[in-house]
Amino acid sequence: MNTIKLFLNKKSHILSLLTLFTVIGILGGCGDSTSSSNEGDGEDKHLHFLYNFSTNSLDPHVDTSYVPLRAGITETLVRLDEENLTVEPWLAEDWEGEDGVNWIIHLREDVTFHNGTEMDAEAVKASLERAITENIAMDNALKIDQIEADGHTLEITTSEPFPEFISELVNPNVAIIDVTEDDILNRPIGTGPFVLDTFVQGSRLDLTRYDDYWDGASNLDSVTFSFNEDANARSLALRSGEVDIVYRPEVESLDTLREIDGLQVESTATFRVHQMTMNMQRENLQDVNVRRAIDALIDREDIVDSILLGHGEVAVGPFLPSLPFAPTYEEQPTGSDAAVAYLEEAGYTLEDGTMQKDGEPLTLTLLTYPSRADLPLIAQVFQSDAKQIGIEVEIKQIDIPEEYMASNRDWDIATYSNLTAPRGDAGYYLNATYHPTGALNFSGAEEVELTEIIDELNQTVDYDERAILAEEAAEYVHENVINSFVLHPSTIVAYNENKVDNWVTTRSEYYMITNQLDVK
Repeated sequence: MNTIKLFLNKKSHILSLLTLFTVIGILGGCGDSTSSSNEGDGEDKHLHFLYNFSTNSLDPHVDTSYVPLRAGITETLVRLDEENLTVEPWLAEDWEGEDGVNWIIHLREDVTFHNGTEMDAEAVKASLERAITENIAMDNALKIDQIEADGHTLEITTSEPFPEFISELVNPNVAIIDVTEDDILNRPIGTGPFVLDTFVQGSRLDLTRYDDYWDGASNLDSVTFSFNEDANARSLALRSGEVDIVYRPEVESLDTLREIDGLQVESTATFRVHQMTMNMQRENLQDVNVRRAIDALIDREDIVDSILLGHGEVAVGPFLPSLPFAPTYEEQPTGSDAAVAYLEEAGYTLEDGTMQKDGEPLTLTLLTYPSRADLPLIAQVFQSDAKQIGIEVEIKQIDIPEEYMASNRDWDIATYSNLTAPRGDAGYYLNATYHPTGALNFSGAEEVELTEIIDELNQTVDYDERAILAEEAAEYVHENVINSFVLHPSTIVAYNENKVDNWVTTRSEYYMITNQLDVK
């Protein structure tokens, strides 16, 4: 606990000196598109949304920040019903595919792209084919063998029985766009309630209402969707009235924000986990006892209480305990004594203050990234606790974790945050993170037994049987410590409730700028 408070105090002093300059610089790039006044006096109805991840690409088929969908530019064929944890129609009206291989999808017939072109089956076919060509992860996830288009009907055949095919279409990386347009990276043409006017890479999007939106045009005239990876600067921007909605403000600022008349703070449990990803291709980490030692060193309770100030819950596995496919785990020993015992099992000894084996000290390179403000703090706390038992941890800060971890293997562990059930099902996370073909398999796991469980899950229809298989997979990950799980953070959103109407903080974190958003 004292270690965590020390880092929080240091962080507070630094932010007090730098935040003013940071927020001035970031907001200065937003031009004249911001406005915080109530706009019911005949002026344009405008909202400014400030997000915590920046992006340099709006190509929805490869963009890992999912900004095109979150900003209301693009939509998918189906979407998640977050209350019932089921998929529901969106651009698709309905579908059928009882054998899990041959799928017929009926599209809505009243949808146009932002350029006025009709969204028919040929256009959707072209969009899906581009997605699986541009994104190997989507190719692996969808398992599409062929697509036939006729009017507003798609006939899709998968390469193997895949009962959860439709739920994979929730993924923002298979959003439907007009692929005949030239500049998809900077100006994708989607079907959503807002049209992209301008995109300043790493800074902001300016959006206007799409009057012919199939689900009813928004009451808003325009939206600014801007980025700032400094959580404290995001809080200051809301306090100053420069923005209307802030995603993930600084946790330490929440009490101050609540005291300001008209500011609403919401904390919502989501399908997210903060984890310590293990690079199992590194020699030291190929010993399960070393991984167990790392896991034992994580002081989860203090991290939740002191870094998140209670806005989260301790994680043992990847899935929230309330989900039907989350196992009940046996309690494992934790703390420095347990970590030392595991390392002794692995052949290490503590000599002259250094944990070593065969004369070689145990050193770890730990990756972290700043866009989630709590992750660098978790990294620093782990570094300090590891040092107490003679382990040197070098923290390396990176910008885009997915790109770095996929391209580089010069690291041992990484703080990483991942959605584990954004489709309301365990299949997405297990396939992406632990299958050898998974897009998020940064640990490099190639566990035969685990892969067999996931493959069986992919071909299983029955809900209860799927839950049992998901539990088996999660138990395997837990027992073998392929990754270590720290906490389930709540998503915190703060906004001006005197102006913002119909904001909804979703558990999937997919649906943000919608046609229901309005100003009072």
